[in-house]
Amino acid sequence: MSSKWNKIDFKQLNLSLFNRQNGKFKKAAVLAFLISSLTFNLGFAKEIEDKDAFEKIYHVYVANSYIGSVSDETVIQQLVEQKEQEARIQYKELFVDASSNITVIPEQVFKVEAKDSETLEKLQEVIEVEAQAYALQVNGTPVAYLKDQNDYEDAINLLKLQYVSQEEIDELNTRQVAIAELPPLQKDATRILEIALSADITGSEASVLPSSIVTVEEAVQLLQTGSLEQQLYTVKAGDVLGSIAHAHGLKTAELVALNPSINEDSVLNIGQQINVTVHKPYVSVNVVYEKKNTENIDYAKITEEDDTMLKGEKVVKQEGASGKKEVSYLITEENGIRVERAQTSETILQEPENRVVVIGTKVIPSRGTGTFAWPTNGGYISSDMGARWGSYHRGIDIARPSNYAIKASDNGVVTFTGWDGTYGNKIVVNHNNGYETIYAHLSKISVSVGQVVAQGSSMGIMGSTGRSTGIHLHFEVHKNGSYVNPLSYLK
Repeated sequence: MSSKWNKIDFKQLNLSLFNRQNGKFKKAAVLAFLISSLTFNLGFAKEIEDKDAFEKIYHVYVANSYIGSVSDETVIQQLVEQKEQEARIQYKELFVDASSNITVIPEQVFKVEAKDSETLEKLQEVIEVEAQAYALQVNGTPVAYLKDQNDYEDAINLLKLQYVSQEEIDELNTRQVAIAELPPLQKDATRILEIALSADITGSEASVLPSSIVTVEEAVQLLQTGSLEQQLYTVKAGDVLGSIAHAHGLKTAELVALNPSINEDSVLNIGQQINVTVHKPYVSVNVVYEKKNTENIDYAKITEEDDTMLKGEKVVKQEGASGKKEVSYLITEENGIRVERAQTSETILQEPENRVVVIGTKVIPSRGTGTFAWPTNGGYISSDMGARWGSYHRGIDIARPSNYAIKASDNGVVTFTGWDGTYGNKIVVNHNNGYETIYAHLSKISVSVGQVVAQGSSMGIMGSTGRSTGIHLHFEVHKNGSYVNPLSYLK
């Protein structure tokens, strides 16, 4: 059976002359002394004719610590193989080794005084199984150990995949290998120019405890957060989000972001667990995009005045149309969050067309003529003024006009607009000559209090608001505060 550990075997070397204090040696000191004494001991051994008078024991070291001696080196081999077999069962995919730190030094002695059971029991306690691994280093410092180089490369790729697709990575790699000039970016398209890590990531072979080796997914989590586990805080009486955040060096908004199930107005319960893990990423993924958009150019709104048009009137002379432009940007994202957007070019595809509105400036007299025009575009009287349904109808109702526009019956000033009980939406116009007209049940009012209206100008839309059985206009005329029959004044 061949031994796997470091074995030093000087033929016929008698180490019994060494002074072993308390049965323990420093490995380095032993080796140095052995080498320096080689000539003397070999010469001494040659003088002994009966070589069979010597027996052999084996001194066992783990790292620089002396463990003890055994009479048969095969028991060490068996213990090592047992340790490795146990580790292989637990860590099936790893190559394990329990002998790398063990050194066995044989010694020729006159009498064997090895303590096999004591040495093996102590060796059983200190022996460690190591596994071949691949260290993932950030700026030269190992932060994670993976099974092999393939897992190391997969971890770096998976870290990038948290923010870009595999297709985008492959496309970028293909372009970089080609080292060709980039073709112009197509309209409304986006492409990645660079995927970079914020720190220098390297890898190297290493031997570590099997329990130190992480999966690809765990390595990515470690790189992103600096931790494999969440730190949880248990809510106590009197706690609020602000106090918990402050105690852990966080802002309230950051604490809420760590706990998607709560918000700043959430009521905390005693015993509730809150994630307070402060993420300190070892590395960030920076992605630079080139983007070309077709965007609208807003049109200007221009107002022109016309003194031949009544004040308050307006006409759209030109509707206006948005223009179009092609804009290119460089966009930088860090861990999926946009941190910069810089415009690199702009091309006008279509100039905008201004919207032009003409408004009237002609001021009309606010005093009525005393002659009242029909307040609708045609229609018929559906109900006269007078007794009706056990009450008194104070005006006339006009229904079924050619369109539903309501017009001022004479020049005047609007003194009331809005809702008025059974009238529904109502307008009151004071003609400043003792007369006042009322327009009721409107579906829409398009004038405001204080506005001067001209005879025949539109003030709203006929409707059926308030107490009404159908679409119509209730029209009243008041003279010096008294109700008069509108039919006596309408022309």
